[in-house]
Order: sequence, then C-alpha cells, then structure tokens
Amino acid sequence: MLVVPDPKVVRRLLTRYASLRIALTESEGREKSRELEDVSYTLCITMGTRNVHEAIAAADTLLVAAARRGRVQEPDGEGGLPVRV
Repeated sequence: MLVVPDPKVVRRLLTRYASLRIALTESEGREKSRELEDVSYTLCITMGTRNVHEAIAAADTLLVAAARRGRVQEPDGEGGLPVRV
C-alpha cells in the first residue's frame, strides 16, 4: 500500500526549507544549519527519497497533482510555483 503524504504538511516543510536556505545565505548560524538538516531529513523521509533534491522534486509533483484535484488551496502570491534548489 502506497502512503501519500498530506499536501499541507509537505507545503509547510517546503516553506520551512526555503526560509532556512534564505536565512543561511544572509548569515551563518549553527542553529539554522542544524534546523535545515532536520527539515531536509524530514522532507526526504516524508517523500520517500534519499536526497533533498529528489524530495523537493517529488514534493512539487505531489502539490501540483493535489492542487489539480482540489485538495490544496494555493496560498495568495505563490501561484503554484515549484521550489528549486
């Protein structure tokens, strides 16, 4: 049986991942780096992948499919744009 992650959880993980990546470009921080590692790991486990690039691609695909089925409402201003690293 295939378990499909909740699109809302996936969107929150992607948002947190992107926010941490941006924060780390602005300033180094051991705490932020560790949190980014944790979010990356959680995203990989959630999406069933081995690296964050695969996880992000899988998450983008999941969110696009969920939006087409009407399961996830697009937040204002995002327009369904995928996250790329």
